Amino acid sequence: MDQKNAFGLARSVSLTLMLLGAALTVWGESPEAQSGSEAPTSLTSAIHDLEAQIQQLRTELQEVRQDAARSHADTVELRRELEATRTELIAISAHPQPSIRDQEARSREADAAESSSSLESVKEDVQLLRAKVDEQYQTKVESASKYRVRLSGLVLLNLFGNVGTVDNIENPALAEPQSIGKSNGSFSGTLRQTQLGLEVFGPTIAGARLSGNVQMDFAGEFAPVPGGINMGLMRFRTGFARLDWARTSIIAGQDRLFFIPESPTSFASLETPALAYSGNLWAWTPQVRVEHRFRAGSSSDITVSAGLLDPVTGEPPGTGYTRKPEPGEASGIPAFAGHVAWSHSVFDRQLTIGGAGYTSRQDWGFDRIVQAWMGSADWNLPLRQWLELSGSFYRGNSIGGLNGGLGRSALWSGFLSNPATYVAGLDTIGGWAQLKIRPAPKWELNTAFGQDNPFASQLRAYPGSPSYLDTSLARNRTAFTNVIYRPRSDLLFSAEYRHLTSFPIQGAAESANHINLAMGVLF
Repeated sequence: MDQKNAFGLARSVSLTLMLLGAALTVWGESPEAQSGSEAPTSLTSAIHDLEAQIQQLRTELQEVRQDAARSHADTVELRRELEATRTELIAISAHPQPSIRDQEARSREADAAESSSSLESVKEDVQLLRAKVDEQYQTKVESASKYRVRLSGLVLLNLFGNVGTVDNIENPALAEPQSIGKSNGSFSGTLRQTQLGLEVFGPTIAGARLSGNVQMDFAGEFAPVPGGINMGLMRFRTGFARLDWARTSIIAGQDRLFFIPESPTSFASLETPALAYSGNLWAWTPQVRVEHRFRAGSSSDITVSAGLLDPVTGEPPGTGYTRKPEPGEASGIPAFAGHVAWSHSVFDRQLTIGGAGYTSRQDWGFDRIVQAWMGSADWNLPLRQWLELSGSFYRGNSIGGLNGGLGRSALWSGFLSNPATYVAGLDTIGGWAQLKIRPAPKWELNTAFGQDNPFASQLRAYPGSPSYLDTSLARNRTAFTNVIYRPRSDLLFSAEYRHLTSFPIQGAAESANHINLAMGVLF
C-alpha cells in the first residue's frame, strides 16, 4: 500500500469520527433546545452521510486489502528471483564464463590450430606420396606389354672352409676319400649363389589373376679362363606362369617338385637345396599342374594338386649342343604326380600334413621298361610360437630324376647297347627332419638331419653301373646346424656347420666338415 492511499484512509477515518461525535452531541441535547421543524431533518441527513462514508470506507478498506495481497505476491516473486540470481552468481563465480571477446578469441585460436593441423596432415600426405613416387621410380621396370614387372633378388656372399675331402668345396653334398699327397682341407668364398628374379603381373583373364615368375642364379659352369672360378655362368632355375582364381590355380612352366613342398632352411646351400642327396628330393623340371583348395572348417583347409611333369631320369646331357631323349622321355608318356595336404591354423601359423604319389615310365631300349614310382609324406608342425618341426619321408623306385637314390634311377648288368643287358630300377628310401627355434623375431636356429639310402643288395648285384655321383656309394648322411640373423627385412647374416658322412658299398665311411659364413642383401 503506497503513501497516498494511507493518507486517504486516515482522512476518511477522521471525518467519520467527527460526524459520529456531532451526532452524539445533537442526540444528547434536550428537545427543548432544538427547533421543532429542523431537528428530525438534520439527524436523518447526518445518519445518511455517515452510512455513505462507512460504505466508502469499506470499499477503500477492501481495495487496501487487495493491494496488500498483490504486494505480498510481488514480494514473494521478487524473493524467488533474488534467490535464483544469487544461485547463478555463485555458479558464475565458481566457473567464470569468458566474455564475448574472449570467446571470439578462443574460437579464432581453435580455427588456427585446426588449420595448422590440417596443413601438417597435408604436408605429411605429400611427403608420403613423394616417397611412394620415388620408390616407384626406382623399382619400376618397364615391359613391352606395359604390365607391372618387379625385379627381386639376393646378393649372397659365402665364405667357407672344409675339413676333409668333398665333392664340391662351395656346397658339398658328399664326403670323399682323401687324395694322397693333397691337402685335407680348403678355404674360399663365392657369390655364385646370388639369385635374380623377375615377376610380372598381368591382367585378369576369365576371373583369374595372371602372373609370371623367373628365377636365375650364377651357379652354372665355370668360364674356362684364368679366374674363371669367380665367373660362374648364369643358370636358369625356375620360370612359370600362373592363373589364380579364388580357390583354384593353374601353373605351367619349370618349377620345383610341387609334391615335395617342404625343404630345410639354409643360406649356405642355395645352389642345390639343403640336404640334397641326403633325403631331400628336388628337381627343377617342366610341368603343368592344377591346385584346388577346399575349406574344412573355420580354420582348416585341404589342398589337392595334380600335374604332368617331364619324366627325367637324372642323366646329364650327352652333348652341350643337341638334346637326346632320356629313358623317361623316350617312353613317350609324361610323369604323373599328385599331392594332398591338410592345414590348420595353430599358434598363428599353419600346421600342415601332406602325402604325395609319383609315377613315370622309362624305356631303356630293346623293350627294357622300368616303372618308376614314389610315395612320400611331409609335415610342418608348429609346436610352440617359437618352435617348429618339419620334414619329409619317401620310398621309391627309379627316382634318380628326383635326385633320389644318390641320383641313380636304374642299374644294369652290362652295356646298354647289348640287348642281353638286364636293367633294374633302383629301390631307395630316405628322408629328413628339421627343428626350427625362433628365440626372437630377428633370430632363428635350425638343426636338421637327412639320409638317402639306396638298397645295398641291388648295388652289390650290379656293380659298376654308371652314375653322375660316386658309383661306389650306398648311403649318404648329412647333418647341419645354422644360425640366421635378420637385423632388417633386406639384410641377413648366417653361420652354418655341416657334417657329411658317405658310406661306400664296402669299406669304411668317409666324413667331412663344412663351415659357412654368409651375408645377404635382398632387393
